[in-house]
Amino acid sequence: MTELPSYLPIELETTTFDLIVVGTGIPESVIAAAASASGKTVLHLDPNSFYGSHSASSHLNDLISFLNYHATLPSTTAANTTSASSSHDFTALNLSLQSLYSNVETANYAPETLAQHSTQFFVDLGGPRGIEASFIWDGSGRLCDVPDSRSAIFKDKSLSLLEKNQLMRFFKLVQQHLGASNGDDEGRESSKISEEDLESPFVEFLKKMRLPPKIKSIILYAICLVDYDQDNLEVCKSVLKTRDGMERLALYQNSIGRYGASGALLYPTYGLGELSQAFCRRAAVKVLRMPVTALLIDQNSGQYKGVRLASGEDLFSHQLVLDPTFIVPLPPASSPPDLRESFQVLSLKDDKRKVARGICIISSSLKPDISHFLLIYPPRSLFPEQDTSIRALQIGGGLDKLAVCPSGMFVLYFSGLCDDAGQGKRLLHAAMNALLTLPISANPESGSAAGSEDAEVKPTLLWSMLYIQELTTLPTGQYENIISTPMLDGNINFSDLIESTVVLFQKMYPDEVFFPETPSSPEVPENSEDGIELSLEN
Repeated sequence: MTELPSYLPIELETTTFDLIVVGTGIPESVIAAAASASGKTVLHLDPNSFYGSHSASSHLNDLISFLNYHATLPSTTAANTTSASSSHDFTALNLSLQSLYSNVETANYAPETLAQHSTQFFVDLGGPRGIEASFIWDGSGRLCDVPDSRSAIFKDKSLSLLEKNQLMRFFKLVQQHLGASNGDDEGRESSKISEEDLESPFVEFLKKMRLPPKIKSIILYAICLVDYDQDNLEVCKSVLKTRDGMERLALYQNSIGRYGASGALLYPTYGLGELSQAFCRRAAVKVLRMPVTALLIDQNSGQYKGVRLASGEDLFSHQLVLDPTFIVPLPPASSPPDLRESFQVLSLKDDKRKVARGICIISSSLKPDISHFLLIYPPRSLFPEQDTSIRALQIGGGLDKLAVCPSGMFVLYFSGLCDDAGQGKRLLHAAMNALLTLPISANPESGSAAGSEDAEVKPTLLWSMLYIQELTTLPTGQYENIISTPMLDGNINFSDLIESTVVLFQKMYPDEVFFPETPSSPEVPENSEDGIELSLEN
């Protein structure tokens, strides 16, 4: 057991809130902001010195420290949180932490260069979402454009005239169906896809449309962003229905060029950590660098009552939200039997899948004329046993680009679903080897290849970190007003994560509107405060 360092009291004006939220990741921050928008009093806590938790954007050294710590979590408890006090009507139950990262593997091939620029990196822990262009790996080493508009289809030189016509007809069918479904004048009822087809696997519908394998792969994996191999339905762990495929196509098409960019995806200037920080500012009171060490449980009813901080202070709330790192303890033996029995049903349901993630720093762009883009490796495109898509997202840095890395360098993120660490690392290594080359000094066995034409095209790998992230799904219920949030999933967008977060909020506050519309207000001066923000030093 590791003894906690000493923490100064935060000395708030009140010790009771409607909601206490622990963690500043995207799910926790969205819930805190939504509750605050509904008029709830919210206390937002985080043991870290930065916003974002598992969805933070960090400097390289901070990222390494965070991952290594969470991959080998110590047993951290405080001695004064283990027993009931005769002067209070509650019992303090220690909170423990679970490891959500494993198999962390770091390699640095340019230590002097990276040390000089280490503070210029803002690297996303949970992998980034969004960018301006998309490509798909064709299996032979080429990055093919993803034609996502009429003009892009006509300009694409990699498509034959027949393929262009097939893709145009398919997109026209989709638009007619969506128009008819939405009641638009341009869409007639006869243009709607039948209910039978909508309930069938999307891959079967695409075959029915006689689309060739290349076009089908682009639609499934680069536009609809499907994870698993849809051509092998016997082993596919998640089959996309045509109805859901149409919804994804509609979302993609409606997003193209919406905010001025040519693609359908966006990315924050300073990394994804900006998103959670923006929601954090909506909460009334925010406190960084303050761990929560215990739950306060009513001695008579066995119900949740509050939390104990590392400073020794006891704070109370009607609801509690915890990030997925925390393990909620079982109710004490003195609790009513029905509470202990119900808790077994209301525990967190684990998702046995994992996300294999890789972060690479490279010396040049994979596409000389483009800095920010998404690359999709469809299933089976790298090796026969590859049954999931692998996504690679390149982000460029510099004053005229995104402020995530120094000018002349690029950050490349890899991600893919896997069942275990061995499978995940194989996916990552295969994707990296297809795109990158190691410096000659770091890979002596490839010395003869380093001077080849192929090696000259591939960017040089300067630094890499590979790791495996656990997944958790929604809790199957609540332990009397305690909610655990899900981890970031393997998607390139936040659709599923936000949907899960909305479900949690509605379970907590069934009578409240999730972010009710408010009338426009006058512009707030730049030096105004959104609320109270406390950042306590140890």
